[in-house]
Amino acid sequence: MQPKSYCRKLALRPAIVDKRTMNILVLNTGSSSLKAELLELPSEKSIFKKSFERLMDPQSLQDAFDALLKELRELGFSNRIDACVHRIVHGGKEFSQPVKLNDAIIARIERLCPLAPLHNPNNLRGVEVARSALPEVPHVAVFDTALHRTMPRRAKTYALRSELSDKHGVERYGFHGPSHDYVSRECALALGSNREDLRIVSLHLGNGASACALEYGASVETSMGLTPLEGLVMGTRSGDVDVGAAIHLAREEKWSLSQLDDALNKESGLKGISGIGNDLRDLEEHAAEGHDKAGLALNVFAHRAKKYIGAYTAVMGGVDVICFTGGIGENSASMRQRILGRLDFLGVHLDFDANRGCSENLNEGPVEISDSRSRVKVIVVRTHENLSMARSAASLLGASLKGEQKPIPIAVSARHVHLTQESLVKLFGENASLTPLKELSQPGQFACEEKVNLIGPRGRIDGVRILGPLRPGNQIEISRTDEFKLGVDAPVRHSGHVKASAPIVLEGPKGRIELREGLICAWRHIHMQPEDALAYGVKDKDYVEVDIIGGDRELTFKDVLVRVKDSYRLEMHIDTDEANAADLPRLSEGLLVRQGGRHAKLKSLRRQH
Repeated sequence: MQPKSYCRKLALRPAIVDKRTMNILVLNTGSSSLKAELLELPSEKSIFKKSFERLMDPQSLQDAFDALLKELRELGFSNRIDACVHRIVHGGKEFSQPVKLNDAIIARIERLCPLAPLHNPNNLRGVEVARSALPEVPHVAVFDTALHRTMPRRAKTYALRSELSDKHGVERYGFHGPSHDYVSRECALALGSNREDLRIVSLHLGNGASACALEYGASVETSMGLTPLEGLVMGTRSGDVDVGAAIHLAREEKWSLSQLDDALNKESGLKGISGIGNDLRDLEEHAAEGHDKAGLALNVFAHRAKKYIGAYTAVMGGVDVICFTGGIGENSASMRQRILGRLDFLGVHLDFDANRGCSENLNEGPVEISDSRSRVKVIVVRTHENLSMARSAASLLGASLKGEQKPIPIAVSARHVHLTQESLVKLFGENASLTPLKELSQPGQFACEEKVNLIGPRGRIDGVRILGPLRPGNQIEISRTDEFKLGVDAPVRHSGHVKASAPIVLEGPKGRIELREGLICAWRHIHMQPEDALAYGVKDKDYVEVDIIGGDRELTFKDVLVRVKDSYRLEMHIDTDEANAADLPRLSEGLLVRQGGRHAKLKSLRRQH
């Protein structure tokens, strides 16, 4: 069977607000390298690409950038650069979106250097050189960690003393964000779907390797942690290892912390197990000749990746797509087969011919390697992190707001229930119908006189109001505090995404029903009409930040979902826990912001409120 290759569908790509042509120079400054690519948007054409290696000091980096600009000038491209976008590895807790760089933002990034001492200082040296050479061009930072800021606290938190974690910023941040973002979007486009309707396990497999669980558009788990050392087996990094084992080795070998760091980051992984090296192709050749440790390295690599697929499927309550990318993920048919073996219980069925012939078709677009029986689509995508970064920069710069925006009203959404007609009858009797009590702020929606009781394994909550009109599916929305009272584990979801959510028992005056799914904690969100979205420079399913202007203290809500529909009325919804934690007054408002562009009048607005 021929591999199923999906053509590139530019028309369906995430919209760039400003439709004019933009030429964006993407810069990735490593510890001893500078990689550059000039991309034209929205055509996504690569105009120029260059790489410099063995840059061992600041002067050699300056020389490399001077050589880059000279070559761009000679080719006539230097005056066609509209923006520069820089890859910054660690954004800490502060940066969950791309940001336009200025001195204040750079100072904030510098304070994060202790979290990534091998990466952020080098990234910032590249920013310094580029800003000096191209001062009239806007410079944008895109963070490897940003995609994963949507992870819930249970996924971010290490089981360490809280005061130590808080003091030193120790939590799981994750990396490879631009790659996971790009390939998950490409998978969804290839399938003619929205990423927000899929549960995707993305595997970026290369010398650096990580897995990411994207549940309905948001990263909810990833394998790398505080640093890129945690998780999957990598070329020279160990991935997951018992900290006690590391302490034991350091004690027995009398290693310093620096030597332990080198052992785990530079001498482990495929290289460490095999004793040969970190190139998978070499290991496959040696394993075929009977080299035991080479074969073991391959098996450990595959086993770890398979384990993460299973874990992330459990975390999301299922999986719709498994995506492979990165040097190994894109090019090793045998490794993909090792990883996917014995996953038929999940509904994964590999097309062996498509898998073998996959790599030669990747330039045409994503390639499906699952067969027609497979409930789970398996897709291989050639990653393009530079394009992902360029898209982010173009979207940020194109969406720069002109003039002042109007504040967004904030509403507190208490626990409530949406029911189907069938469930209403079971709970309230044969001829039951909803009795409107009062209209809600969103057109066509109303609170009802009818109430039900929620019953969980630990406790119950009585008198939870039903909201109308009736829906095609049951959905019960509660807060985190309610979770603990009921003794349930409800996922944070966008409205309508109740597949594989939490079970709950509903009790009414005429009966009770046991729902296997339907209980969620609602993701904080903003309702907008299309004209609102245009005015704010955002689009449906964007994530934004909102500065609160109705409270007594400075407060910013991050990772706020934008929902755009003709029937909506402009309003932000948060749950009671969030409102109580923020100590918000009854009538509160917020300003939509993009990082690095805080509103100049924000403090005066707070005073006015």
